[in-house]
Amino acid sequence: MGREFVLRKPRNGIKCRRFDRCNTMRQTETELFSEETRERRRGRRRRINGSFFLDMIIFFRPCFSNFLFLSLFILSSSSSSSVLSTETENLSPRNQTLRPLEELNKLKAINQHLRKINKPSVKTIHSSDGDIIDCVLSHQQPAFDHPRLRGQKPLDPPERPSGHNTRGLRPKSFQLWRMEGETCPEGTVPIRRTKQEDILRANSVSAFGKKLRHFRRDTSSNGHEHAVGYVSGEKYFGAKASINVWAPQVQNQYEFSLSQIWIISGSFGNDLNTIEAGWQVSPELYGDNYPRFFTYWTNDAYQATGCYNLLCSGFVQTNSQIAIGAAISPSSSFKGGQFDITLLIWKDPKHGNWWLEFGSGILVGYWPSFLFTHLREHASMVQYGGEVVNSSPFGAHTSTQMGSGHFADEGFTKASYFRNIQVVDWDNNLVPSPNLRVLADHPNCYDIQGGSNKAWGNYFYYGGPGKNPKCP
Repeated sequence: MGREFVLRKPRNGIKCRRFDRCNTMRQTETELFSEETRERRRGRRRRINGSFFLDMIIFFRPCFSNFLFLSLFILSSSSSSSVLSTETENLSPRNQTLRPLEELNKLKAINQHLRKINKPSVKTIHSSDGDIIDCVLSHQQPAFDHPRLRGQKPLDPPERPSGHNTRGLRPKSFQLWRMEGETCPEGTVPIRRTKQEDILRANSVSAFGKKLRHFRRDTSSNGHEHAVGYVSGEKYFGAKASINVWAPQVQNQYEFSLSQIWIISGSFGNDLNTIEAGWQVSPELYGDNYPRFFTYWTNDAYQATGCYNLLCSGFVQTNSQIAIGAAISPSSSFKGGQFDITLLIWKDPKHGNWWLEFGSGILVGYWPSFLFTHLREHASMVQYGGEVVNSSPFGAHTSTQMGSGHFADEGFTKASYFRNIQVVDWDNNLVPSPNLRVLADHPNCYDIQGGSNKAWGNYFYYGGPGKNPKCP
């Protein structure tokens, strides 16, 4: 059957001249790894670290063929690499594939969400501020993805509150996308296209287009600070006000500054219902610092339901001239020209839906009554005013501005204002807001002062710079 090899233990000091004896020596750990033996054979001292391969070459040179040497080298390399893999654990292929896989899944979720909210358009308009406005058939807008609205069309205009003037000025181009005369055809609604980078700025796909839960009016309200006028204690069926538009500075993309009307019902708990509309500067949501016209709604205190603008099924837009979420132009300037927008929100007495009107007679759309619980009946509070997010960067109060960034006592052309503040009563009448009260969470940072006169009716000035010597 071939030659039989007998393994024998070599005597000390005798060279290996046969393969069987070399094999025996290779298995003898004390002879192989003895530093004294290696030092005697090389005749000089060497650094131990990194000398393993050279030792093997010299030690077995007399009896190994090239093939056997190569095999040993590969075997030794494998052993060494196993040690190196322990030292470089963070670089292992297994660990490296986790993050790319996570990013890939996130991008897939983002693209799936974009396909859901960006509807096919019959016309596309490129705005000077970088926005893309899609003219979408009105019955194909995101609202009609809702099971209760699927297959339907927008409702006809409702009866407006008595005492409402619809003969005032109707601005033709108060948004940047219309500055060059572009319009959407009748039967379509202009929708600001959501881009991949818009969603990437959010914490997650599910958080995109939503507000954080922040309904408490104290220092534990998740960093949201307010200066508001409000009415409560009665049944309210709408509200109206003219809101001064500014472009406040926002310190970082995780903060925002807004001015709006809140229609509120339910307790300040998990059942809170709100309808909101106004203007806001939100770098996270829009990627810039333009003031933008916006809407919002929730029926569970900002937990799972609701969204900004048309970023979910909810608000039904009926207007082909106004793009919700698009930039407003012009805005007011310090000691210069002042610009405000008039908003009216009211409950249709016939169908119970909550409608939104811009300016004098421009119907924007409506929130279907079935979206809500308490607001199916009426509102129990109305608020008007400003809100900012204070993320306390670097452990200090934010320098994000509210309104114009100046305190209320500086007055007209310097401080921001709400004027002609009204509510809609049970009989669908617009009346001055009774017993309007004002409240600022942190008056050293943002404050508010109310008043009344014949020209402006009920009004207030509000706002502030945020971080300043008096603001903690």
